[in-house]
Amino acid sequence: MDRTEEVFYQCPHCWQEVSIIVDLLHDMEEYVEDCEVCCNPIEFSIRVSAGQVVEFQATTLGQ
Repeated sequence: MDRTEEVFYQCPHCWQEVSIIVDLLHDMEEYVEDCEVCCNPIEFSIRVSAGQVVEFQATTLGQ
């Protein structure tokens, strides 16, 4: 069983579609990572249940 999933999202800064790899072993993750296209910081909030991403948010810092 694969314990990661590639999630595609639209960068809230440059609006390009990019992806990240989500670790499905963590129920809840919140962290900041720079966009691979425009290098601006993005705040991620990810919730996993039963090995599936059930909630995913990618927002600019401070929103």
